[in-house]
Amino acid sequence: MRHFVTLLLALFMTMTGGARAAERPDFLVDADWLAERIRDPKLVVLEVRYHPHRYFTIGHVPGAIQVQRFADLGANDKLPIMKFPSREVFQATLRRWGVNDDSIIVVYDDSVSALASRVLFLLDLYGFDMKRVKLLDGGTVGWTGFNELDKTPTPPKPLGKVTLKPADPKRLVAWPEVYRRVVAERDAKVTLIDARPTEMYEGSRIQHSVQGGHIPGAINIVSLQGVDGQSQQWKSLDELAKLYQAVPKDHTVITYCHDGFRSTLAWLQLKALGYAEVRVYDGGWGDWDRTLTLPVVKGGKPFDADFEL
Repeated sequence: MRHFVTLLLALFMTMTGGARAAERPDFLVDADWLAERIRDPKLVVLEVRYHPHRYFTIGHVPGAIQVQRFADLGANDKLPIMKFPSREVFQATLRRWGVNDDSIIVVYDDSVSALASRVLFLLDLYGFDMKRVKLLDGGTVGWTGFNELDKTPTPPKPLGKVTLKPADPKRLVAWPEVYRRVVAERDAKVTLIDARPTEMYEGSRIQHSVQGGHIPGAINIVSLQGVDGQSQQWKSLDELAKLYQAVPKDHTVITYCHDGFRSTLAWLQLKALGYAEVRVYDGGWGDWDRTLTLPVVKGGKPFDADFEL
């Protein structure tokens, strides 16, 4: 009888484990997966912390390379500074990190995947093989549950030889396309998503910008709500589908936030749900806001009274 119960329990665990796995995007990996491969010579682990100095003061996954989110992931010669870097600049950065075309890249952060998602977006934008790119679910929280952090800086890797492709034009949009398709033409086949917190969308909270509010026509879906704030783990695909239930799958979807982290998280979530046409507004609210001339809507609706005429 005990043997029979054991078999039933094993079968139940296998079935439920398989169901859980089916609810997770295939690019997500856990700490056990990473720990088993930590010495793989093709592995490149990238850490993107909100406070980058914690790479040294708190520690990092052994062998992880520090990614400085502003200096390494933005176009430092443009305004706003967090527009996406060019292919040549990002390729040089990846090579400095020791990345080759056959590298396995694992990215993690301490910010519910919002920072790490930008790295994944850039790799996809420039044609890296995304089957070789993973996101550590749970980030630093997931790793420290059973593993130690290392405060010793990782020695530089040999210069990598990765070769990126030209940017995929179906991944990015600039402000003229947003203005034309969403604001001026009211294209019924386009959904514009403001991925920022609701108080920023409504305009009651102004932070790192001049104006409060949102781009006319944008709906508010807070991408951070797709990840558990305590465990730093992604919610199930069913929960993500509910978060984005207002977005038709046959639409061209454009995401934006303030500086391109929450918006790339939204992009990654939408891609995990099977949305085919998902683009990110390069520059986001930081770009739209600083013009001081493009129209802005305040409040909780996509359009205000002026746009409803």
